[in-house]
Amino acid sequence: MKIKEIIVVEGKDDTTAIKRAVEADTIETNGSSIGDAVIEQIKLAQKARGVIIFTDPDFPGEKIRKTITEKVAGCKHAFLTKDEARPKRGKGIGVEHASSEAIRLALQSVKEEMEEYISDITFDDLVDAGLIGGSQAKARREKLGISLKIGYTNGKQLHKRLNMFQITKEEYDEAINRIIQEEKN
Repeated sequence: MKIKEIIVVEGKDDTTAIKRAVEADTIETNGSSIGDAVIEQIKLAQKARGVIIFTDPDFPGEKIRKTITEKVAGCKHAFLTKDEARPKRGKGIGVEHASSEAIRLALQSVKEEMEEYISDITFDDLVDAGLIGGSQAKARREKLGISLKIGYTNGKQLHKRLNMFQITKEEYDEAINRIIQEEKN
């Protein structure tokens, strides 16, 4: 599988895992304090071939994703679940621990940012579905992120991400109904 876009990852081990799974070029951020030179490199990559942000499913990875998204418009996003990013042995979480199959699936399910899309999904819909403010909210948001392949978000960011990736009300409703049905079983 060959990827046209340049994939932005956190470090060398992530690049190794990506290249083991697919044929692609990468840019490494080398941590969460991304310098201006790396941002300029990502901007050039975005203009030339497009960019896929593929960071770890943890706080630093989300921080990197947010920083790049704020400074480089129109990026695409690939996500792994925390389970997919855990090593078979030992501790840690990251793209470098994911199987080649999980990486390929994440890259096949890339989501594209869209600034101007306004979803039919309201904040009240999120509250009503128990995604914000309830005892099961965090677990439900995690399941929703996996189902829609948009990654985990906190309650504040969920509505923004649903809009950013143009998740339709129908897709959202189907995912929520599946989650609620699974909880009943």
